[in-house]
Amino acid sequence: MTETVLIGRGEIISSIPRADWEQHLRSAPGRISERLTFMSQDHHLVRNFVVGELPRLGRPISSDDISNALHLSRARTSSIVEELERNRFFLVRGNGADVSWAFPVTVENTGHHLIFSTGERLDAA
Repeated sequence: MTETVLIGRGEIISSIPRADWEQHLRSAPGRISERLTFMSQDHHLVRNFVVGELPRLGRPISSDDISNALHLSRARTSSIVEELERNRFFLVRGNGADVSWAFPVTVENTGHHLIFSTGERLDAA
């Protein structure tokens, strides 16, 4: 009998051969690298800043706050935030202006509560 991996999607559970799953995992770094090619050093700077600040502030962060903290122009910061949001994995502006999600955290209530060692509380995105 060959080994299989069970994968659940919604209410459906399917099984695939273990070798196929392992091949998929081996190719993941290449796919992830491709998704990150659009990101400049400033993109990483903005995303990392927001991920760190959301738990500390406990509220959405404006582009102006990001711009001021990172000493980037407002136009550059707005452009970066838009690009990160457009790529749907990095940032989300909950009210259309301020960033409320920065994977893996959000200031919105998702029901997946986190408590950091520093005492900060937030939800998982």
